[in-house]
Amino acid sequence: MRRTLRTMTILLGLALFVAVPPAVDAGGSPALLGLANRILIYAIAAVSLDLIIGYGAMVSFGHAMFFGLGGYTVGIVAYHTFGGEPLLGWSGTNAALIVWPLALLVCALIALVVGALTLRTSGVQFIMITLAFAQMVFFVLVSLQIYGGDDGLMLERRNQLPLIDLAGPQTFYYLCLALLVAWTAICALIVNSRFGLVLQALRQSERRAINLGIRPFPFRLAAFVISAVGTGLAGVLWANYARFVTPDMAAWSKSGEFMAIVVLGGLGTLLGPIAGTAVFIALEQLLSAWTEHWMIVMGPVLTLVALFGRRGIAGRLFGGRRD
Repeated sequence: MRRTLRTMTILLGLALFVAVPPAVDAGGSPALLGLANRILIYAIAAVSLDLIIGYGAMVSFGHAMFFGLGGYTVGIVAYHTFGGEPLLGWSGTNAALIVWPLALLVCALIALVVGALTLRTSGVQFIMITLAFAQMVFFVLVSLQIYGGDDGLMLERRNQLPLIDLAGPQTFYYLCLALLVAWTAICALIVNSRFGLVLQALRQSERRAINLGIRPFPFRLAAFVISAVGTGLAGVLWANYARFVTPDMAAWSKSGEFMAIVVLGGLGTLLGPIAGTAVFIALEQLLSAWTEHWMIVMGPVLTLVALFGRRGIAGRLFGGRRD
């Protein structure tokens, strides 16, 4: 019964996302399409973060650095492509099939270094060190005056894909939806693989896993890098959606938003963070229209969910972690 209900809920949610552009055309509210696009992009980052928090018990307070790095890689390449100034002898390109993998590679390499250093700690130390690295990235982006510094960097146009016109809002929306579905499916395959089972075993009892001959570090590092790549993908899409990147993409507050979304949706569910993203952004829009101090209301809501609904708004339906 639960599996049937879960499947029906997933199909209903997917149908709602698919129906957004036609509904926007019928209702004449283009702003709603932008809001839905933001939900899709943030959901990719939230699903990626849930992979290490919900299944690996690695509470990273610095994942916004990968969101910012993904976006800034796109922005910097675009700056040199349309500005006519070569980057290390490279004139740049606007091809998404080159720029996007490059951005994900940058995120993977940085995550490999950061993970290799931070994963030798755990608990509060891990949280604080990931936060410290994120702040380092934030201030580096602020210091890049050639790319706008604190004011950010405008993109002249979106990247180009063969046979797909990303300049169209609806086309770009459906691309984001397809990537969200694909990335969530990939994460689900990872979670249900032997690798994912080892990761969950380490979360439940590291000592028992070590006694079985498992080396925790390689598995956790691999999961950290995979999660960073997913968050970087969200940053790439955000840069193309907004055609604007700022250092705030890598700020600690953005990491806090992603963590709040995961907790709100349900830890260890993958699908819960998607629902959490929709609820979080909808509440943000409603409360910010009422008062500029909307976090005063949002904070207690998140606190109540953390205290009394540990499995989140979708945890019971999607079978979130119980420990």
